[in-house]
Amino acid sequence: MTKPTSNVLDSAPVTGAGADTETRAPRWWLWLAVPVASGIGLGLVWWVLAPGGLNVISGNPALADPSASAGRFPRDVVLAGILLLAGCFTAILLDSKVQKPGQGIRTFLAVLGGAAGALVAWQVGLLAAQWWGPVSSDAANGFSLRSMAALLLWPGAIALVTFFLTLFGLMGRQPEAEPLDP
Repeated sequence: MTKPTSNVLDSAPVTGAGADTETRAPRWWLWLAVPVASGIGLGLVWWVLAPGGLNVISGNPALADPSASAGRFPRDVVLAGILLLAGCFTAILLDSKVQKPGQGIRTFLAVLGGAAGALVAWQVGLLAAQWWGPVSSDAANGFSLRSMAALLLWPGAIALVTFFLTLFGLMGRQPEAEPLDP
């Protein structure tokens, strides 16, 4: 019979009644690898949704040309929104393990993975535009990201949401009672 696992990203060793004599090695590397791998899908989603890509959100034919200056800001906002949602989702996954050992390394690897995932998403979106997008009359003004600060939203959201969730979790906990002296 196989052992049930509650979470793929669980990084604590198995202990207690359900544990075998061996312990499972921590899988902290998943907090780095999963955001980087999900950056591939997010980059494709960015190209599909953003003006200058497939333009699914607005459907405005005036924004379909990647070199149109009117589509630059919405294109950046679409990627910023996607990265912000990814950061919040990662932080919520991370917060479910606050009391387990290794919280600091998991948070660090998740933030680092979020930064790398944002870079991967950006580059995959640009690659998708080169492969499947229309040929731009001006190569310098094609499908691109104008606001590089948007790439900081994924790791920033992870750090900020994790901080607030940890803070609220600690504020809601009752202080431990000190033992009485005999």
